[in-house]
Amino acid sequence: MKLILILPITLILAACNQVTQKQQADIIINHANVINMMTGQITANQSIVIKNSTIVARGGNELNLRYSATSQIDASGQYVMPGLWDMHVHFGGGEQLITENKQLLPLYLAYGITTVRDAAADLSESVLQWREQINQGTLIGPTIYTSGPKLEGKDSIWPGDLEVETSAEMHAAIDKLEAMNVDFIKITDSALTPQLYLQAVKEVKKRGYQISGHIPFSLSVTDVSNAGLDAIEHMTYMLKAAADNEQEISAKVKSGILSYSSALPIITEHVDKATAMKKYRVLAKNNTAVVPTLIGGQITAYIDENDHQQDEYLNYLGKGLKATYQWRVDRANKDTPEQITQRKERFIKTAKLLPWVQQAGVSIIAGTDAGFLNSYIYPGLSLHQELAIFSDYGLTPLQTLQSATIAGPKFLGKTQQFTSLEVGKVADIIILARNPLVDISNTQSLQGVISHNRYYNKKALEHLKLQAKQFVSSQ
Repeated sequence: MKLILILPITLILAACNQVTQKQQADIIINHANVINMMTGQITANQSIVIKNSTIVARGGNELNLRYSATSQIDASGQYVMPGLWDMHVHFGGGEQLITENKQLLPLYLAYGITTVRDAAADLSESVLQWREQINQGTLIGPTIYTSGPKLEGKDSIWPGDLEVETSAEMHAAIDKLEAMNVDFIKITDSALTPQLYLQAVKEVKKRGYQISGHIPFSLSVTDVSNAGLDAIEHMTYMLKAAADNEQEISAKVKSGILSYSSALPIITEHVDKATAMKKYRVLAKNNTAVVPTLIGGQITAYIDENDHQQDEYLNYLGKGLKATYQWRVDRANKDTPEQITQRKERFIKTAKLLPWVQQAGVSIIAGTDAGFLNSYIYPGLSLHQELAIFSDYGLTPLQTLQSATIAGPKFLGKTQQFTSLEVGKVADIIILARNPLVDISNTQSLQGVISHNRYYNKKALEHLKLQAKQFVSSQ
């Protein structure tokens, strides 16, 4: 005798409606271990629902009863976190290298870098076009934030910058940057007078922009921070701030007794923790961050031990870009044995400042200096190398990850859109085979990337690298 179960018609209709009313999404990640970048807490067995590049739901696997998607990702046993940010890259080398620079964009995604900050060069018009094309989904690459051409003095050593010599020229240059709709402003000092430098920093802040840059060695780091500089590009300036004779060094540079290069060995011998912590706390109070870009210093310091000629990544770089590397190599190869020893000691002392900077409360922003001119600092790969240096010299894995996921958005005022995998955030996501909180090198165990509403599995990421290699081989 069969038992026949008769359900009320209201329950049947409700069940049917539940099936028919599934909401359509674009991508669903299932069974993920999601990392909270603020706390380091991992929430297991999570589903993340993505539509139009935005996270629209997150929770347990029951979300699959409410949503369907054309792309379903099984992240069982894997670790999911926000995409990485490289907050100091360059696109340059002249118009003849536009195509070679453009070919670098997919390589950033291939290494899990979903956002880059272009810190100025001589291809600003192209970079601004790429920024919009990527945002519109017509070009594959990371989200780009750019300074456009940087502020400099007359006859600067840098190509493509805005050279100013008077206050009027400085104001006109900032007007031009505003008209270009840049995301922040960068300033350097190869030919800019200290007085005009400080005026420019203050004017940029009046106009509501973030400003970052190099610091004139004739000025103290704290004076520049007090003027309003939002980020210091390169850790060398933190080394100068750590010297107990910084005031004396600044005066001698200003009078012409010392140059940047001749001052460095003296500074290195005068590092003092009490001095450093006092000045770093001023930077922290002023919300002045630092972008260390240590990977370049490490490469140059040890280039006598590793000339990088066997690097696999060279197969991804166009011949024009590779040629721009040579000037730094030639300069380093002229160093005497004493200078080679000094540059290695200087790199180590500079890197050892990282825990002091962290302890003082200064925001550390991950960036690499990748791009033209900067020898063997490879787009994409170099960020993982930079993070390894952070870890090797005393930052915890969580602090290191925060430098590449939280600090960048904070600098650019984008915290509400990024920094976590919560509902309403931009779905820039990387999927890792291994836990990066255990070992920072696990950021390289990349299994997938989600960027601009596209999912790239491991095979697709390898294909991006292959395309770069094929481009180079066809030159």
